[in-house]
Amino acid sequence: MLKRVTFLIMSLLLCLLFFSFSVVGAETALPEISAEAAVLLDWNSSRILYARNPHLPRPMASTTKIMTAVVALERGILDNEVITSPRAANTGGSSIWLEEGEVKTLEELLLGLMLRSGNDAAVAIAEHISGSVENFAELMTERARELGARNTSFRNPHGLHHPEHYTTAYDLALISAHGMGIKEFRRIISTPSTVISWPGHPWDRFLYNQNKLFTLYQGAEGIKTGWTTPAGRCFAGAAVRSGHRLISVVLNAPRLWEDTVALLDYGFTGFQYRCLVEEGQYLKSVAVVDGESDKVEALASRSFCYPLRTLEDNEVTYRFIINEPVKAPLKAGERIGELEICFQQEVVGLIDLLAGHEVKKIGFFERLKRKLGRRE
Repeated sequence: MLKRVTFLIMSLLLCLLFFSFSVVGAETALPEISAEAAVLLDWNSSRILYARNPHLPRPMASTTKIMTAVVALERGILDNEVITSPRAANTGGSSIWLEEGEVKTLEELLLGLMLRSGNDAAVAIAEHISGSVENFAELMTERARELGARNTSFRNPHGLHHPEHYTTAYDLALISAHGMGIKEFRRIISTPSTVISWPGHPWDRFLYNQNKLFTLYQGAEGIKTGWTTPAGRCFAGAAVRSGHRLISVVLNAPRLWEDTVALLDYGFTGFQYRCLVEEGQYLKSVAVVDGESDKVEALASRSFCYPLRTLEDNEVTYRFIINEPVKAPLKAGERIGELEICFQQEVVGLIDLLAGHEVKKIGFFERLKRKLGRRE
């Protein structure tokens, strides 16, 4: 009987030990991908969830058109008319078959650019915005630098090969993330199909979205495919689930769609969003001078959530930046400092701290009375 009880206890302990190790080691395995360079970016927090050769310069083919669309939307007006130049009409590669002298709105050209990957539409847009392809390419590069994409160089708006036309997976992820923050950009890239006129022909142009991610992945939002022989297969994609958006970039990826799905799955299943600070949360008490009360609550101005893997919680630290004591008078909701949120010793969030209640300033005699009282 004693041996049986001992055996049962040992079995139970082994089961508990195995379960404990399973929980501790429950990390989602890194995805196996074919891409030469890749980045998975969490759009909400800007955390890089996965990277392979993220800063390796590579040609990016038609994913170039993401930047073309961003600059056009920031600099142009959608219903403005654009006259097709000879250069635009004669641009090689993928096309929406623009003809010299044909008039199209900027919106129609952007749909042709992002749905059908029209190189002719790209040139027409560039000339409309900047007067020439060359000037527009300079503007694209300048805007990329402003977005933090410092290892990117544009020489054209369509992505046909040029030895000085390149980006990195990291830079393209930043550019794509910026684009996904523009409402009209999201609308255009997610349009399933559209029709634009074709004067002089018995039918109109029917444009269908070529992005297969919409049929492959739940929550897919876009963004753009690309291919040339030097660049290989390229793709910048986006998907959203439960309010969280991921940006996936693969450059020179023989298994483009499989890579993208694997990266997105890794991001959505391997990380949990932890709300590290809630809007209105009491964070600390702050000393006040010359006020009716000598303390005021510091409240978080907004919520802050961050994607974390299992056991990464202990790598989050906080630092208050407050010039304490603060001086009265204070209004309720007045900014009194900041909270730095750090992950692995890098600042990932900055939250304004707000006064929890009004603190009126006391008069001269009341201040004198307090000083005398302290001396006693």
